[in-house]
Amino acid sequence: MEGVSAPSYWLTRFCFQRALGFIYLIAFLVTANQFRALIGGHGLLPVPIFLKWVKFWDSPSLFWLNASDRFMAAAAWAGVFLSVIAVTGVSERFGVWFSAAVWFLLWVFYLSFVNVGQTFYGFGWETMLLEAGFLAIFLGSADTPPPVAVIWLYRWMLFRVMFGAGLIKLRGDACWRDLTCMFYHYETQPIPNPLSWYLHHLPPLVHRAGTAFTHFIEVAMPWLYFVPRTAGVIGGLSAVVFQVMLILSGNLSWLNYLTIAIAIPCFDDAFLGRFIPLSLSTATGAPMGDVRRVVIGLLTVGLLSLSVRPAMNLISRTQMMNASFEPLHLLNTYGAFGSVTKERNEIVIEGTDEAAILPGTRWKEYEFKAKPGNPHRRPAVIAPYHLRLDWLMWFAAMDDYQHHPWFLNLVAKLLQNDSKTIKLMAGNPFSGAPPRYVRAVLYRYRFTTPAEKKETGDWWHRDPVRLYLPPVSLENSEFKALLQRLGWL
Repeated sequence: MEGVSAPSYWLTRFCFQRALGFIYLIAFLVTANQFRALIGGHGLLPVPIFLKWVKFWDSPSLFWLNASDRFMAAAAWAGVFLSVIAVTGVSERFGVWFSAAVWFLLWVFYLSFVNVGQTFYGFGWETMLLEAGFLAIFLGSADTPPPVAVIWLYRWMLFRVMFGAGLIKLRGDACWRDLTCMFYHYETQPIPNPLSWYLHHLPPLVHRAGTAFTHFIEVAMPWLYFVPRTAGVIGGLSAVVFQVMLILSGNLSWLNYLTIAIAIPCFDDAFLGRFIPLSLSTATGAPMGDVRRVVIGLLTVGLLSLSVRPAMNLISRTQMMNASFEPLHLLNTYGAFGSVTKERNEIVIEGTDEAAILPGTRWKEYEFKAKPGNPHRRPAVIAPYHLRLDWLMWFAAMDDYQHHPWFLNLVAKLLQNDSKTIKLMAGNPFSGAPPRYVRAVLYRYRFTTPAEKKETGDWWHRDPVRLYLPPVSLENSEFKALLQRLGWL
């Protein structure tokens, strides 16, 4: 229309780069604090052993050059340093090539961890961060105009995140179609928070309305991301509001925070300027050079060609959830909670220092930092921080331990009082000397009723289901031989 200027995205880029830098900062801090115990040379799934079984082009990583703990620590803390540079905006003050270098290194360092992190880095938000981080390489610096094509590529990413989550639900668990999933979700999600208990006890009609609202936000509203101006803003706001609700109701690591970040490109400067009194002069910005135009053009064509498989996956009856189609994770498919567990099982690990296992043996429980354990302990608030072991324990409770071989190594580490592993736990009931035996018991957990909570103060009620892992000891020759065959002992 005549008289209507094209939207500008200088303030949009300013907000987005700092939001993404914050997510990178959390991700690298998590890695720096946990990688030794999880994937270090003596971790639960050691990287040096993993690299013996894969090829470089299947899992490209800097750690093919050096897989020592010292080198990985240097990469993690370098990521922390670069993230601070991005959050503070220093990365945008020295020109487009310096900005591109900072974001490129962030992407390379994190890709290196994800591609060797195995199941501990197998979460959907890892590939989300890599895709968003790769696009950030091309956003430019404070003295260059933001490429509109990259802004729209972020909207395409947000569409796949939200619409993919909506379709996987409609195609998945029947409770999404009969509007009963929220009867179970707050109680059975990976790591509930204190508000989850109260939300679980809302009336059934509210739960049904919440499920219907989820479908509306994830299936209907994403189409607005591609409509300019007011409609696009409404679509972006719907995504932000929905993610805030999810943040309040549980601990989904930085998934919701990152989704909010990639919704920022739905808002142009005219909209953001109403709330952020920051004037970014576009008049002094240098025009986009020919080389940069060519690079952005090639990027757009390349990523649109890579979009074919994720787009086909969206319309497929056998839709995959949280999958990458190439090892650089440049353009992926997403989804969340295609199925909802109706009952919550938890693994409780116990140890004893007694010399023999008898009917009267006294077992002491290991407590994790966030996952349910002691029924009296209040659920934790940890997001956007990510406790990887706590999450994997949620998955392990759904299957036999044989499907989760790292669990046996976890038990072996506890039998040795391994200091790195103990740091992942909330405490050590055997701080003086390691236990003689360790076992694991599977319990059925449910939120207490309001009456039960008032009477006992407990947040959870639990009942034993079965023995998950029988008592084992490092003196057991079969257990020791198994650990040696796997290279863990």
